[in-house]
Order: sequence, then structure tokens, then C-alpha cells
Amino acid sequence: MRITRRLEFDAGHRIPDHASQCRHLHGHRYALEVTLSGEIIKADGLPVNGMVMDFADVKRIASEQVVSVWDHAFLVHRGDTRVLDFLATMPDHRTVVLDVVPTAENLAAEAFRILDAAYRDTYGNHLRLERVRLYETPNCWADAVRG
Repeated sequence: MRITRRLEFDAGHRIPDHASQCRHLHGHRYALEVTLSGEIIKADGLPVNGMVMDFADVKRIASEQVVSVWDHAFLVHRGDTRVLDFLATMPDHRTVVLDVVPTAENLAAEAFRILDAAYRDTYGNHLRLERVRLYETPNCWADAVRG
């Protein structure tokens, strides 16, 4: 069985080497979809009975690990020193420095890496992260999937 939870957040970024508009500072209303697989839990009397995982727990983990960190932040590549220097002039600015250029593809892969370690098979139902889909716009997204 597969389940998916969608969360949304706002963040800024730029793609330094982009040939068009995305090389400029800008932002997006991102949507993050987390898809988990596992067996349906059969545990009479427990709140998770009949579920793969409680959607509230899926949300809590994704929020703690990714969304609350990236929301209303500027996502910047470590090598983008011009932007890092600029952002350093703003005290208390929310900046997330990444080892990758913050494209939709790289952000989806990074979110998968972070979340893969966060979702655990607590109930013996073979729970595992299968996919992270990151929408950069309603019409453009990237999928990071278990290989």
C-alpha cells in the first residue's frame, strides 16, 4: 500500500548558471509530496490500526525535517558567494546553504535524502519512503524515487 501527504511552503532561490530568468533572485510556492509504502497495520485498539502511517505523523516528520527549515528561507548553493555575501548583510535573514544548486531536481533529491532517514518502520509494517515529489510551480516538478 502507498500513501502520500502533501505540504506547501514558500522559499526563494536562484540558479546562478541558468540561461534565462531563473538566474535572478526569485521565489516559489513549493509543494512537497511524500509517498510512503508499507503494509496496512493490523493492531486492534491502537490509533494506527488500518493505516500505513497516520497522515498527521507523515506531516509532522516532513515539517520538522524539511518544511520548517526551508519555509520562508532563501535556498542558496554554497558556491554562490555573491548571493551569500549579499544575504550576510541582512541580520537574522533565514538562509539555507546547500551543497547543491537549488534546482527542483536537487531539492527533491535533498529532501529524499533527509526524509529517508526520518521515516522509521515503527510498527513492523515495512514502512519506507518511496518518493518525494517537489513542485516548483503547479506545472513543473521533480521526483526523487527509491532506486
